[in-house]
Amino acid sequence: MSAAALSAAKAPPAVSFEFFPPKTQAQAAMLEETVMRLARFRPCYVSVTYGAGGTEQARSLGTVRQMLDSGLKTAAHMTCAGASRESLLETASWFRAQGVEHFVTLRGDPPGGLSEPYRPHPSGFHDTADLVAAVKRAGAREVSVAAYPERHPQSPDWAHELDVLKRKVDAGADRAITQFFFDNDLFESYLERVRRAGITIPVVPGIMPIHRFASVCSFANRCGATIPDDLARRFDGLDPNSETHALVSAAVAAEQMSDLMARGVDAFHIYTLNRWALSEAVCRVSGLSAEAVDSAYAA
Repeated sequence: MSAAALSAAKAPPAVSFEFFPPKTQAQAAMLEETVMRLARFRPCYVSVTYGAGGTEQARSLGTVRQMLDSGLKTAAHMTCAGASRESLLETASWFRAQGVEHFVTLRGDPPGGLSEPYRPHPSGFHDTADLVAAVKRAGAREVSVAAYPERHPQSPDWAHELDVLKRKVDAGADRAITQFFFDNDLFESYLERVRRAGITIPVVPGIMPIHRFASVCSFANRCGATIPDDLARRFDGLDPNSETHALVSAAVAAEQMSDLMARGVDAFHIYTLNRWALSEAVCRVSGLSAEAVDSAYAA
């Protein structure tokens, strides 16, 4: 292998981070520290989840503004559920006026959760593909959409799953970000299905550092993600507040990313839960360097 090829093989992955709007002063302070710590890894972008209507929407708008003021390229989430076309396009216009050109467009869950069928807002977008097309027509430069390595919980079969993704791509989606998963073989199988279907956009794995194993199990159960038996054994009996739990969590995420990189993956989207420690640990173990700005942070 040539020196250039060896260097390319060892190149660190691209990384992006997801944040959510804080609800309290304590959460706001935690988010501020998390952004400061993780910005040192020069993410390609950060994304901010979206709460439709009232104070939830105000928090989303404020957090996007905070990210932009921090000098971070920011992607704003937008969801179809519970919102009219007019209100969503007004929100998109506000985001673009602030400098946002990247949107993460999602269908969103029914008000009663995934146990209920999804019904579009009476004057809203029919589905995510409809929203993608509208955001693109409004001038967005980049649009990311969701992908599901184990199928969306409401998807009846793989043909339907891939058709939904293809319609989002045909509407203008530039990138797919996956739901979190812990079995890399499932992601690889999913990617093979996607490529066989003629879908060529980047599919970026979503990585969930495990801050509390019980909470992740509950979330995984709701969204249809598998918890492998060997993963469960590693957390068996661990106090979620213990140092050992944190060490195991960091090792699990780092091992998952290292294995995916060995399979050719070169970009990751990390679900931070607005906490910096585990996300920073897995970034460092995966080869990302913050040395260039460490001195400035310590000053």
